[in-house]
Amino acid sequence: MKITVIGAGAIGGNLAAKLSTAGHDVRVADARGREAVAAEVLESGARAVPLEESVQGSDVIVLSIPFGVAGQLADLFASVPEETVVIDTANYYPGMLSEAVDNGQVESVYTAEQLGRPVVKAWNAALAGTQRTRGVPAGTPGRIAIPVAGDSEEARKLAMSLVDDTGFDPYDAGTLADSWRQQPNSPAYCTELTLDELPAALAAADRAKDARVRDSLPERFAALGADPTVDDVVEMNRAAHR
Repeated sequence: MKITVIGAGAIGGNLAAKLSTAGHDVRVADARGREAVAAEVLESGARAVPLEESVQGSDVIVLSIPFGVAGQLADLFASVPEETVVIDTANYYPGMLSEAVDNGQVESVYTAEQLGRPVVKAWNAALAGTQRTRGVPAGTPGRIAIPVAGDSEEARKLAMSLVDDTGFDPYDAGTLADSWRQQPNSPAYCTELTLDELPAALAAADRAKDARVRDSLPERFAALGADPTVDDVVEMNRAAHR
């Protein structure tokens, strides 16, 4: 497929490289310019393009940008065909000051409203380090699962196939309205669960409790000390729900 990744940071850069390695035709754009795309992202064949030229002709557009800035791209997306699938990887964290999310609006529902078109939520519930280093071929025992939520079944299935291409078991997490179950810091969020374990974690999500856990993240993260490992952060997230 022809895929555009907007955002060349830890998540977007990794996805661009992995999807290109999987055989897709990948363009990657960043608001900071083409020079912001690291050389290693392009080694697998992905191409850096200007943001204003990035979205036309794409089957899929992956938004890997900070939460709350999607509205700045609404004009860019105005001419993108309805059938183009847009995937949102962003999360809301303390300090981002979104009154709507603080009052209970689901993160990606807010993003879809700001962007002016439907989105699928995927890849948000795994650490950048997890995504970069722990993807394995389908069928590998203990393969980590990633939830995918969206209102269009067709779009959701397409996103799930791409999750599989990046080395993780995709899990159909239902509609976008239910994607709060994979938001920070739910039991399913960045806890590296398998396909057998993930459904129970999604079912155990509690909006009030999870918001409190999310808001305590700076304090809990500081307690890990300098240079925590991926395993340290995963264990911190798991421990918050024991």
